[in-house]
Amino acid sequence: MGMCGGLAASVSMGAPGSQRGFWLILAYNIGRISSYAAAGALIGLVGFQLKNSGAGIALRTLAGVLLIAMGLYVAQWWQVLTRLEQAGGLLWRHLRPIAARFLPADTLPRALTLGILWGWLPCGLVYSTLLWSSAAGHWLDSALLMIGFGIGTLPAMLTTGLLAQQVRALMQKQGLRRGAGILIILFGLYTLPLASVVDSL
Repeated sequence: MGMCGGLAASVSMGAPGSQRGFWLILAYNIGRISSYAAAGALIGLVGFQLKNSGAGIALRTLAGVLLIAMGLYVAQWWQVLTRLEQAGGLLWRHLRPIAARFLPADTLPRALTLGILWGWLPCGLVYSTLLWSSAAGHWLDSALLMIGFGIGTLPAMLTTGLLAQQVRALMQKQGLRRGAGILIILFGLYTLPLASVVDSL
């Protein structure tokens, strides 16, 4: 919400009617999720090669560490993922002028194209999920994981676009953010190779 909520709200403002605004936000998010899937497929190919080279344990360890970092980021305890965002800024520097041409996103094609471009916006949460998905072992599985991540953010993005102020006020509650962060950290701990050893006992 912190990275994309403002844009989702601006997309909905491109239509005078709330129903049309909903379809514009949906088109924008479909474009955004399609970019996540493409990025997942690309990094999945790299992860597949690394796994076949015997680096599967190291890749899963990295995936678990990144999930823990994501949980700390969501809970606002450690903003380490901002460094990943700075690295992604190199690509976004070239895409930003192109994305600006599709504002206001007042038609479905413009909203869809804007979402495709905005899917490459530097975002620590997206980057950590992307690197985590590389441990899936196959490019298709990595793409599906990124689609799942995108769908998981879809309800929040839709409501942020239509009810921006109300949802942002909700997400400012520390208890909610910390609870979500703790759940992600626990999932990260389970992803670590140590969990596989425990399961086998």
